[in-house]
This record gives sequence, C-alpha cells and structure tokens, in this order.
Amino acid sequence: MSDREPQAVEPQPVERHLPTEESRDLMALVRDIARREIAPRAAAEEEAGHFPRETFSLLSGSGLLGLAYPAEFGGGEQPYEVYLQVLEELAAVRLTVGLGVSVHTLACHALAGYGTKEQKAEHLPAMLGGGLLGAYCLSEPSAGSDAASLRTKAVRDGDDWVLTGTKAWITHGGVADFCTVLARTGGEGAHGITAFLVPGDAEGLSAAAPEKKMGMKGSPTAQLHFDGVRVPDARRLGDEGQGFSIALSALDSGRLGIAACAVGVAQAALDEAVSYATGRRQFGRPIADFQGLRFLLADMATQVEAGRALYLAAARLRDAGLPFSRQAAMAKLFCTDAAMRVTTDAVQVLGGYGYTADFPAERYFREAKVLQIVEGTNQIQRMVIARHLAGPESR
Repeated sequence: MSDREPQAVEPQPVERHLPTEESRDLMALVRDIARREIAPRAAAEEEAGHFPRETFSLLSGSGLLGLAYPAEFGGGEQPYEVYLQVLEELAAVRLTVGLGVSVHTLACHALAGYGTKEQKAEHLPAMLGGGLLGAYCLSEPSAGSDAASLRTKAVRDGDDWVLTGTKAWITHGGVADFCTVLARTGGEGAHGITAFLVPGDAEGLSAAAPEKKMGMKGSPTAQLHFDGVRVPDARRLGDEGQGFSIALSALDSGRLGIAACAVGVAQAALDEAVSYATGRRQFGRPIADFQGLRFLLADMATQVEAGRALYLAAARLRDAGLPFSRQAAMAKLFCTDAAMRVTTDAVQVLGGYGYTADFPAERYFREAKVLQIVEGTNQIQRMVIARHLAGPESR
C-alpha cells in the first residue's frame, strides 16, 4: 500500500444474522482465514497472476469447500443462507477465492443432486473435503448464452462414453482435479444433453493457454479440449438426456453464489471508499464531511445492503425447498449491477488515487465487471425474470 494513503478508522466487520452457534463459529473461522491467509497476499498475487492453490487446499482442510452438501459425504450441511455469507466474506478479500469456491460448489451439484448412492459414496468425500478442486464445463466457443446448442459429443462405446469437443470460459481450466461436463448424447436441442463426471487428468483432456483477462488474473480461465476422452458409464450423472435440466438447476444455485460474491466485492469497495473519505482532508476537514461525498457513500451503502437482503431472501426460499429460480435471477442481476455501480463510485471517491494500483479500488472495479457476465449474462437474467412474470414470448 502506498505511503500516501491517508489514516482512517478501520472498517468494522459486517454484522451478520446467523441462525446457529455453529454457523457463528464457522463465520469466525472464515474471517480469521480471510484476514490472516488471504488478504495480505491478495493484491500482489492478483497482479502476478498467481493461482492460490494452497489457499484452496487450506479451505478444503478447514471444511469450507463442501458447506452446502450433506455431512454424510464429508460436507458441512449448512443452509445456503450461511454458505452464501461465507462466499461474500471470501470474495470481499479476494474474488478469485470467493468465486473459485462458488464454481467448485457448482461443479459438485450434479453428483450431489443426481448421482446414485454408489457414485456419491465413491466420489463426493474427496470432492468435498479431500483437497480436490472442480470445474464446471457447460459453455463452448459457439454456445454461451444459448447453452442448449452445445456441440461437444459423447458417443457410447460399450461400457464407456467417448467425449469429443471444446469447452470455453472454464474457471479452473487446466488446474481442476475433476470436471462436470455437459455433452450431447442425442439429437439437437436441450433434450439430447447428458452430464458426466470427468477426471482432470483423463487421457485426451487438455487445456489451452489461460485467457488474458482485465481482472481476476489469479483465476485461470481456459478452453478445455476433449480429444476422445473415454469416460465409464459409471461416471454418467443422472439419466441420458437429463443433462440440460441438471445444468439449469445448478445454475439457479450458482447465480446466488455470484450474487453473494458481488456483494462481497461491493462491500470491500465501500469500506475502502469510507476509509479514504474519512482520512483524506481537503479545505481543512475530511472529505467525508462534504455533502456530495456523504450522499454518494450513502447510496453505495444502500446498494450493498439491498443486494445482501435480496440474495439472502432467495437463499431462504431455497433452504425451505420452495421455488427460487426467479429470485435467483433477480439477485444475480441486481447484486452484480450494484457491484459495478459501487466499485465505479469507489474509484470516484478516491479521485486520482482510485485510478492507481496503490489502492485496491481499481482492482475491485475491474473484477466487478466479470460478475455481470458469468453464470448467465445480466441480459439473460432479465429474460429469465420476464419469463416467470409473463410466460415465454410468443413466436
């Protein structure tokens, strides 16, 4: 941090409403790990493009990579309301870590929700607490928002399936230990897609060079090439042709993860802006005393609180077993748009310093943008919400 940084009061931790003593202890553990192990190295490692595999190993050993899944298979059996607040805390110190946990959780969804008892017993314990890290392989170079048009094929060959094709924009591409892969096993459209659990070191599976991104440089995003990758039928998840519905159910939950990460980034930007504004003096007093800055900070704080309330409300519906797809799309849309606004305003509060790498505001600004794109662009979220309100558009 630059020696030009003004002195200010340290931001207070977010006051959280956690339902049990266990969840409160869990949050204390997360905050301790975030403060001691992640925050001190976050800026330098992001700038260097360092993937923090050791951090994910620590999180796995601490039981934080399987929070949303059953204890029977090594998970934390925490409600989504708690899990998402953990994601927010992690994303606030380093989005690469928070979003990485969200993607890993997404990669476990198909097995946990649709696998057989035998499949779960064989694979889930290592995935949830054995140090493994997952990737979720749905998007392709020609199938992004139109995921039902994916072209990666899986052809039956005796007791195996042979996968051929390319997946794109894969978080943890090239470093993941396992991949949940959606591939076409039947005709065109959504009904010909099946899900598979593919080992990260499978023969014929390779990763392209990571994409050069404007933010989240420590999180590798790469194409994955499947060149005749052979997968036993015992690693098929769910029924043949059920893959697209499995993918959609995973994305509903994944969108809440992105919403929580967005609130974490926005909270970090707000904290930085408040700290700077209360420490920076102009015209003989802190700039936070000027009404223009006070109102800007108030609007930023309101966006953060509203986003948090929205994702938690959706999480409580999910925890209660109620439909939450519309609310998940709303949370993803609102929280990520709010993160973009709040981080933009944080740069403005810091003025020229906000545009320099001496302060983290510019990193938050660059990172917020990707959250409006991943797990379905915000234009797609508006389509999902409108479909729930008015039904599918007529042709």
